[in-house]
Amino acid sequence: MSVRFRSTVAAVLVVTVGLVAGAVALVALLRAELTDDVRQAARARAEQVAAVIESGRGVPSLTVSDPDEQFVQVLDSRGDVVAGSTNVEELPALADPRQGTESTLTTPLDEDPFLVVAVTAEGPGGDRTVLVGRALIAVAESTRIVTRLLLAGLPLLMVVVAGATWMAVGRALAPVAAIRSEVEAISAAELHRRVPLPRGRDEIARLATTMNRMLDRLERAQSAQRRFISDASHELRSPVASIRQHAEVALAHPDRLTDAAARERLVRTVLAEDLRIQRLVDDLLLLARADEGALRPRLRPVDLDDLVLDEARRLRGAAPGLRIRTVGVSAARRRADPQGLVRVVRNLGDNAARHARSEVAFDLAEQPDGRVVLGVEDDGPGVPAADRERVFERFVRLDEARARSTADGGDASDASDASNASGSGLGLAIVAELVAAHGGTATVADGRLGGARFEVVLPADPRV
Repeated sequence: MSVRFRSTVAAVLVVTVGLVAGAVALVALLRAELTDDVRQAARARAEQVAAVIESGRGVPSLTVSDPDEQFVQVLDSRGDVVAGSTNVEELPALADPRQGTESTLTTPLDEDPFLVVAVTAEGPGGDRTVLVGRALIAVAESTRIVTRLLLAGLPLLMVVVAGATWMAVGRALAPVAAIRSEVEAISAAELHRRVPLPRGRDEIARLATTMNRMLDRLERAQSAQRRFISDASHELRSPVASIRQHAEVALAHPDRLTDAAARERLVRTVLAEDLRIQRLVDDLLLLARADEGALRPRLRPVDLDDLVLDEARRLRGAAPGLRIRTVGVSAARRRADPQGLVRVVRNLGDNAARHARSEVAFDLAEQPDGRVVLGVEDDGPGVPAADRERVFERFVRLDEARARSTADGGDASDASDASNASGSGLGLAIVAELVAAHGGTATVADGRLGGARFEVVLPADPRV
């Protein structure tokens, strides 16, 4: 059952109930008003006759304009008829005043009921009761006509309401049909398509806008996924090709492997490339867990200054030509995932060492509001302002920075790579994901040493 049909049925039912209730009330009100008019006219005539009797002039002429629809009788204190209009002068009292000043009854004059009003008059000859009766046939006829008109008009009105509702709902749902048709035509290969936006700012227009925003997100996610797969395949191709090349050379020239030094070089090369593949796969798995929302740090108390000082000692051994400064490192303790923060500090340290000319500086401080700020600076080429957000994306390569770094005698890596010299461009993306999992932020700006300053801000521990 369609929404259009259900809406039409609901509208017809609601309008029918309302109109039937209104029609019943209208007929009842009309009957009451017309009956009240008859009552007022009968009482006025009775009071007129009573006034003449009370004036001492006797009973006035009791003529009536329509003998079939009204009568007048004057009764004495015993209930006997003293006088009456010509159409009832030979009839006994048609109503008993003792039963009330007003009654509805059937008279010999007509089969339709009469409304009889009794008014007491005190005359010289004793108390008199004036009875004035008026037929209710006009009330019955009027209400009957109105009832017939309503019975004939209400079904026609229901048909009009049904038709109008059907058309209005159909026009309102027409954009929904267009949206459904367009969405059904969209496939994984056509995420560039968008649903039509109807005019106005109603719920359907907002729905179409929301669906287009959803399609934008899906298209961006698909593009990112394809780019991710392409870049990952490209990064894996290099170590795989290197291993294959050395294996093919070894197979083609087995005589070269008789030399122990040659065998050692081959083993070291294959091992290095294998470790490169392993690091890349580990990085990809970590980012995949982050995309699935499964990157949940295992929190425990961690001395952050110890992590930073350990990384500084490692860099001094790995890059003896660089000056590693830690004078800005102060004590800081947080509930965090130690393995995750070790990776953050190492990736930032490797990135700084790779692009530094001669100096890398670490600083760590706890702010008055409880936040902890970790900074890693170098005196290298820095990161252009236009690339400071993009540098945390996956597989981003800043060719200009790489060219400057190479020209200065550094490693030909991109500024976004901090993954243990793997050259994959995932290091800073991993930093951003791990810091975000701890509720913090990672940014890059100009440093005091002239190069880039990467800054990680971790929130304060919650108060227990």
